[in-house]
Amino acid sequence: MESISIPVTDPSSDDVLHNFLPFFRVFKDGRVEKFNQTPFTPPSDSDSNNPTTTNTAGGGVRSKDVIISAETKVGARLFLPKTTKPDEKLPLLIYFHGGAFVIESAYSAQYHNYIASLVANSNTIVVSVEYRLAPEHPIPACYHDSWTVLNWVTSHARDEQGPESWINNHADFSKVFLSGDSAGANIAHNMAAKASEEGLGNDGGIKIVGMILTHPFFGNGKPDKLWELICSDFDGSWDDPRLNPMTHPSLLSRLVCTRILICVSEKDFLRERGWLYYEALKKSGWKGELEVLNIENEEHVFHLSKPSCDNAQILMKRVVSFLRG
Repeated sequence: MESISIPVTDPSSDDVLHNFLPFFRVFKDGRVEKFNQTPFTPPSDSDSNNPTTTNTAGGGVRSKDVIISAETKVGARLFLPKTTKPDEKLPLLIYFHGGAFVIESAYSAQYHNYIASLVANSNTIVVSVEYRLAPEHPIPACYHDSWTVLNWVTSHARDEQGPESWINNHADFSKVFLSGDSAGANIAHNMAAKASEEGLGNDGGIKIVGMILTHPFFGNGKPDKLWELICSDFDGSWDDPRLNPMTHPSLLSRLVCTRILICVSEKDFLRERGWLYYEALKKSGWKGELEVLNIENEEHVFHLSKPSCDNAQILMKRVVSFLRG
């Protein structure tokens, strides 16, 4: 399968301009209809009664939502594990949700439950980014929003007293990780690339030490109709570094982090893209530690739809190990 979009022509739907099942359709009058959205779930002061967040460490994960840009409504859901000291310092993970750039949310039940479980198991603070979605807000809006959040996190390290007490009190700014799945993994990579270009962390800010890319969405040099539709500055090139960083070895060689974990699955239709990224990174001259986890007999983002299955637990343990390492 060469694209994550499936264009459909429906002669009975004269009002439909673009139909990209299973994600969305655009009508000629500008209306957008989204599909496959998982329900919203509110943050919780304590998730200790939720079995997805309970582990041998006792669970007790807390979460809350923050607005980071009043103008664009960009925000994040913050997760804090159970702490024993008021100033205990913990690794900080910035997470970008998937959904083909067009659906899903940091506030959805699916992502809330996954991140809460990850926090409980890894004892890590997480900033789960709520970026604007295409096609209403076409690419590069998601990158701009994610960079805004990254700089918001960094402001706490630079100023020592940022707007969020959980980060001020508990974040170890020398142990910051970026992660995401599918389109979110693409965003995570692009944030690492921009951080490298901007020298983020060289002025007393955060230090990005690792990146975890799960079932990443990248291009492969072939046309992708979804990217063409939702990217406002598309210039006809399928080697755009945001889409296809594998054709830009100098960009890969400069990635600021020192450790990268790439997770792929045997039946994932994007599996080839993850391996292409892995091979390109190895050949680029990047000097960090590169790991790959290949899980058999599973499809795209299976760990979100089947969080209790054995392979989801294998993936969780590997991610937790990477964060603790």
